Amino acid sequence: MLSEEELAVLEAIRRSGSLTRAAASLGKAPSTLSHAARQLEARFDALLFDRRRYRLQLTPAGQLLADGASRVMEDVSRLTRRVKQVASGWEDRLWIVTDELLEFETLLPLVHDFDALQSGVSLRITHEVLSGTWEALSDGRADLVVGATNEPPAMPGLRWFELGVMEWVFAVSVRHPLAKAREPLERELIASHRAVVVADTSRNSRGRAYGILGGQASLAVPSMRAKILAQRDGLGVGWLPARRVAALLKRGDLVAKRTADPREPNILYAGWRGGSEGRALNWWLERLRQPRLVQRLVQGLDVVA
Repeated sequence: MLSEEELAVLEAIRRSGSLTRAAASLGKAPSTLSHAARQLEARFDALLFDRRRYRLQLTPAGQLLADGASRVMEDVSRLTRRVKQVASGWEDRLWIVTDELLEFETLLPLVHDFDALQSGVSLRITHEVLSGTWEALSDGRADLVVGATNEPPAMPGLRWFELGVMEWVFAVSVRHPLAKAREPLERELIASHRAVVVADTSRNSRGRAYGILGGQASLAVPSMRAKILAQRDGLGVGWLPARRVAALLKRGDLVAKRTADPREPNILYAGWRGGSEGRALNWWLERLRQPRLVQRLVQGLDVVA
């Protein structure tokens, strides 16, 4: 391990190519720097400086030492900052998993505000679908889940609160056969047409899907936006978040249909494991309790494409 002074000697010589200029940049006498360079070579028992040419240069061994020592010093500096960060109550990293129902764009203002704290905490934000969201918390792949659907599962240390309610509308393309069907739509009629569903990301179970009736064909897509676009294009039918398709309904690309079996609204939850809340997690929990923010998250962004 090189000291900061020894690393500075290597860097100064590599940068200037001259013992005199290197010494001047460090505020030392050339003789002092020459002595320090020879001590380094003696310590490593290797020729680190090429003195045969007009320019003083590092040998391949000296270059390797300078590069490696620089990386080590940077790593030590980062580790020191992280240790101080954790000691002051901030986590090293915060892993947030959102249900795919929530668009990442609605979280961007929160990320900007969190960055302004300059806490040093690394954020990791990923998403899951349906059962996969709660499962991420259970499996240790999340510190905080946002927008999870259905009631919180039995889980040691689980803490949670309700974010809000998402309303749904059964909608089909204006070109779909069900667009002109008599209302309310019966289960048997709906089941004769393909449903579009967002694929559950559960790793520990077969997962689940909303809106599929017994024997009904289905098209599984990767996101709610993809589901909305697929239904707009007449590729299937199903329930969609009412606020996110308001523009498509108003424009006539989608048609809302009453059904004989209405779908109940979904409660969305925030959940985390209690007992080890750091400052970053507490900051996010506090913000997620703000009504205006929650309303924007739950309502989502209107799909206009």
